[in-house]
Amino acid sequence: MEIRSRAPLRISFAGGGTDIEPYLSEKGGVVLSTTINRYSYGTLLPRTDQEIQIESLDVEMFAKFLASQKLDFNGQLDLIKAVLRKFEGWKQGFSLFLHSDAPPGSGLGSSSTMVVTLLGLFRQWLNLPWSNYDLANLAYEIERVDLGIRGGKQDQYAAVFGGFNFIEFYHDQTIVNPLKINPSILNELEYHLLLCYTGKTRLSANIIASQVESYLKKEKSSLHALDQLKEITIAMKNALLTGRLNQFGDLLHEAWMQKKQLAGAITTEKIDTLYHLALSKGALGGKILGAGGGGYLLLYCPYNKKHIIASELERVGAQITRFSFDTQGLVTWRVH
Repeated sequence: MEIRSRAPLRISFAGGGTDIEPYLSEKGGVVLSTTINRYSYGTLLPRTDQEIQIESLDVEMFAKFLASQKLDFNGQLDLIKAVLRKFEGWKQGFSLFLHSDAPPGSGLGSSSTMVVTLLGLFRQWLNLPWSNYDLANLAYEIERVDLGIRGGKQDQYAAVFGGFNFIEFYHDQTIVNPLKINPSILNELEYHLLLCYTGKTRLSANIIASQVESYLKKEKSSLHALDQLKEITIAMKNALLTGRLNQFGDLLHEAWMQKKQLAGAITTEKIDTLYHLALSKGALGGKILGAGGGGYLLLYCPYNKKHIIASELERVGAQITRFSFDTQGLVTWRVH
């Protein structure tokens, strides 16, 4: 028997930064996001001995050890080890085969999505009574508490629940609000969006640490930007639900302007060059996905200028990535 798991990567339209402590506990955060047809995949094969084997295509690494062995964090497969630590005492061995459609540091939430994928495998294999909220919160704890990786709370919930969501973050709870959007509006939005890879990944934790430091120092620009991001995110949700997509594109630009106020490393000269080029060719708005510093650039384009913008971005070295929206979230199944 084999057990498979698949969780989708996400596009965050607005609100990223408000889902990070201590802002979310003090003021409450909101994020508008959707998942796309780019995934993190996992396969688990139970073994008859106590050996654990891990093969990760993303980091081109293979490791094996005993189920009874204490797993130490040493910079190699630590994300996977942190998940396995939650099952210490489990004596049966297994083999894991893992890969993702996007590299870590891409801005699509790939690291968190891999944790969700792994937890989905164990929930299926061991018939664990976890709700989707339980699983998403556990994924958050593994990354942010156990491993101490600085970051927000949105990626884990997006990967688990899937689809278009307006997610609210508070000190003691997270609420996922699925959005009922007319299919024609979604088709139109997908037609207008352009996703391109800047050719550079980044360590989001460093950018987020700088953002948190600015907030703790009560720097006015950072505080104002986070408050504005909340308001813009709510406005974007309303524009999306009512089909005012050009307004949605304008708000995407406003959100990016505010996001850049949170930390200096959120943007780079290359990102600014690509973004201004897109605007000069007709794009209404856009943003770097994730914490910033590199990864994927998302743009909202008029339908009759999208091909021109794409061609210009490719001319200067960006890579256009085709995608569609995903509505399923985390899925697991057994292969007999």
